[in-house]
Amino acid sequence: MPGPATDAGKIPFCDAKEEIRAGLESSEGGGGPERPGARGQRQNIVWRNVVLMSLLHLGAVYSLVLIPKAKPLTLLWAYFCFLLAALGVTAGAHRLWSHRSYKAKLPLRIFLAVANSMAFQNDIFEWSRDHRAHHKYSETDADPHNARRGFFFSHIGWLFVRKHPDVIEKGRKLDVSDLLADPVVRIQRKYYKISVVLMCFAVPTLVPWYIWGESLWNSYFLASILRYTISLNVAWLVNSAAHMYGNRPYDKHISPRQNPLVALGAIGEGFHNYHHTFPFDYSASEFGLNFNPTTWFIDLMCWLGLATDRKRATKPMIEARKARTGDSSA
Repeated sequence: MPGPATDAGKIPFCDAKEEIRAGLESSEGGGGPERPGARGQRQNIVWRNVVLMSLLHLGAVYSLVLIPKAKPLTLLWAYFCFLLAALGVTAGAHRLWSHRSYKAKLPLRIFLAVANSMAFQNDIFEWSRDHRAHHKYSETDADPHNARRGFFFSHIGWLFVRKHPDVIEKGRKLDVSDLLADPVVRIQRKYYKISVVLMCFAVPTLVPWYIWGESLWNSYFLASILRYTISLNVAWLVNSAAHMYGNRPYDKHISPRQNPLVALGAIGEGFHNYHHTFPFDYSASEFGLNFNPTTWFIDLMCWLGLATDRKRATKPMIEARKARTGDSSA
């Protein structure tokens, strides 16, 4: 979801050609919305993304027939890769780099950057910049996956069309200096394509084949294609289902909802009404003991001394907000 957010001269890992292209469509996943007639322009479909996503999902459907033929260790490995990639997004790009809800030391930041490349949802810089736009301009034309345009659009359709001009214009005005100041973010962005090839496809495929003798065919389709497709759709459900289905105990005036099923699949990211009300909270939920593996992971990293300064909304703050703007469902 690119689109230059800062002066190109301040981004040593992004040349002018990339910046021009970034204003038109996503570097890895295509563009976001542009409504028919918006600013006198028609909605342009990014056919490359339509074709690639269609092929990916067809491959995932085919992968289902391979499950009975695969070794149990291969299925466990695929799930492990799913969890690892998910942490690269939830604990990494989302809670650490987008919201700065806790601090991570260099070894943890490197681990999360590698895991983020396995997730293949755009590099940390682009993901975090666009997520900040999503929060600041939630459900307006400047929101990359504006949920007011319907479930399909907010789930995957925003990748099929070019970005709305407001996404690019408002995105350029966001402060992303903290992202550019992190060498881990810069290096991951510079070598993102090769890191994706290695972490999203090569490593998940080669480990089952080399270590326990799984066929390359099964390894590729199950640990790479099927796992990657499921992880994408689970992440997209946070943009779609968690903005449409569920209750709003913290703020009934915004669309994001508490959706336990999304939280289950997205390892803790479905408590969305809370998260949009208190985006600085590292747990993204009032109840840390609910199913929230991302919070458990961050807590473990703090116990190991690799993370510090977890931010939390206080109990009086939460209760006051519930009483003032909640829908009384909690």
